[in-house]
Amino acid sequence: MANYFIFPEKDNTLYSHPDRKSLNAGRDEILELVKEKGSSNFYHHPSRILIKFNDSDIKTAIEKIGSATFNNGITKVSLQLTAMQAKNLVTTFNIQSFPVSQSWNEGTGKYLNIPSGSNGSSWQYRDNSISKTEWATASFADGSTGSIATSLLTEGGGTWYTGSGFQSNQQFLIGADLNTNLDVTSVIQKWSSSLYAGQTYPTGINNEGFILMEPISVETNVSGSSGEMQYFSTDTHTIYPPKLNFQWNDSSYSGTNIKSSGDLNAILYNLKKEYNQNEEARLKIHVRDRYPTRTFVTSSNFLDVGHFKSTSYYSIRDGHTEEEVIPFDDTFTKLSADSEGMYFDLDMKGLQPERYYRVLLKHENNDGTTIYDDKYIFKVIR
Repeated sequence: MANYFIFPEKDNTLYSHPDRKSLNAGRDEILELVKEKGSSNFYHHPSRILIKFNDSDIKTAIEKIGSATFNNGITKVSLQLTAMQAKNLVTTFNIQSFPVSQSWNEGTGKYLNIPSGSNGSSWQYRDNSISKTEWATASFADGSTGSIATSLLTEGGGTWYTGSGFQSNQQFLIGADLNTNLDVTSVIQKWSSSLYAGQTYPTGINNEGFILMEPISVETNVSGSSGEMQYFSTDTHTIYPPKLNFQWNDSSYSGTNIKSSGDLNAILYNLKKEYNQNEEARLKIHVRDRYPTRTFVTSSNFLDVGHFKSTSYYSIRDGHTEEEVIPFDDTFTKLSADSEGMYFDLDMKGLQPERYYRVLLKHENNDGTTIYDDKYIFKVIR
């Protein structure tokens, strides 16, 4: 269970375009970073993304990992958004994320709603266009900043913490994977310090979510655009909602009959056809020589327990799209070994229900690297 996913409780795109500065898009199926050209002044007006995960879900993830392991310097938490499409991207496209420092409402608006009333956060307001509680644009709380540093664009657009441990960056090149994989481990640790120990800035901060944006230098360049990036939101009707991926090393290796070379069989012998989305499964693997040496014994040598070397891993793929839901990783998908063979733990809650998934295994031994793909398929149900 060294990969555990949680999904957002709310998200929204904030638009600085003068015609949309009070627009709420909290129910849109997409989140986007775009610089829209103005209707009259032809300046390019940026957007920003807000996304928040529930405190109780974060606590559940940390408790599954354990406090000591969570803070051991190896555990990693990544903010992952799946790209829907990109338009007119320049050679490099940069995204930054920061923890939000003020509360905000999601709302139920959409970009194309007419009229475009705001019952949730917008570039101008963090609650709605009735109460009109504006985002701070000056006199920010300790360690935080916000708004946008040019008189040519509308003030507002959120507030966030800055400095070491608060900022994450990702750069995308033409032709590269455009999904985000922002390392937000230090931010989650600060939220944890607030949740569990009541710590305040800079050790702990309240969880108000993340803000994603282009670098300020790009946003304030009103004469041009870096292109448009669209991501699936939590309201998507697809299998690609945003998620936080908690990764840690939960492997335990006590291998004895280690197969360092030779032609091997790896059998995932206790895999069920279906798992409830709330199940936690321990999947067990029997390892043996494909062609055992002939010996005279009173029991079948096919029953002998064998072990891969400790350099063995698992991966989970979507059974239909072939996308890697959990890719092979030298740290976070290591197989464990005990007296019954090899195994790994898998929490079904992070997998989309009513989907089929396939298990792959990888073993690195003295003969090289072998991938075992024997069509071990299971379904996650509601």
